[in-house]
Amino acid sequence: MAAAALVAGIDEAGRGPLAGPVVAAAVILPPGAQLPGLGDSKTVTPRTRAALEKEIKKCCIACAVGRADVAEIDRLNILNATLLAMRRALLALPVAPAEAWVDGNRAPLLPCPARCFVRGDARFAVISAASILAKECRDREMRDLHRRWPQYNFAANKGYGSRAHRRALSEHGPCPAHRRSFAPLRLMLARGAC
Repeated sequence: MAAAALVAGIDEAGRGPLAGPVVAAAVILPPGAQLPGLGDSKTVTPRTRAALEKEIKKCCIACAVGRADVAEIDRLNILNATLLAMRRALLALPVAPAEAWVDGNRAPLLPCPARCFVRGDARFAVISAASILAKECRDREMRDLHRRWPQYNFAANKGYGSRAHRRALSEHGPCPAHRRSFAPLRLMLARGAC
């Protein structure tokens, strides 16, 4: 790859929760870009993540977000829905990269070569930047879902299966934002527990 070739970092947020979409981001940073504090979005404080999102959007060459909704997750399974969200993010970039660096061990079908890096979000700034954008976008979507269905407290749990979230499922049953194909929900529905 030529020294000036553009690399897009790709990462996702929201593979494990019981509710909400899976969101992916693709980012192209200028060569040598320095963004202090970049790292795995799960290890960065919400305040730092919000500040980094602004910095990333200000300095990047291009960025885009892709998502797969709950119906797609239930129909395709979470792995294929994640790969779809990643593909959508890269295809939405206004600039075509020469190569994509994907966090994890599986890459979606892309129009450019792709390399996978396990824990890439902790190793490469371009993937870390994508991780931050994906997490911030998904967290906003979960806050929106919280306003529609406050009984599940999506603003706090982001759709993950916390004890309080499972208790709310038992009391209220699932809402349209819940992933019915995920084992905990599938088992609760089969037992009539929600």
